[in-house]
Amino acid sequence: MSECECVSTCDFFNEQMKGLEAIKEMMKRRYCLGDNSDCARHMVFQELGKGRVPPDLIPNQTEKVRNIITRFRVDEGPAS
Repeated sequence: MSECECVSTCDFFNEQMKGLEAIKEMMKRRYCLGDNSDCARHMVFQELGKGRVPPDLIPNQTEKVRNIITRFRVDEGPAS
């Protein structure tokens, strides 16, 4: 696996993690540089697109992914 396509524009790392460089770099190594299949943000991105990823969703909050996707699909209604 290579670097996540979202890493340079990820709101979580660019906004939420300001001033926490050591933690930010550790989390990037874990979730962005290599296998990103465990990243909650990437899971939502793949299902719904970048604009639907909650800015405060932390990469390890995978338990929230199903609810985010379900809530979005309910709010959007059936496809035409």
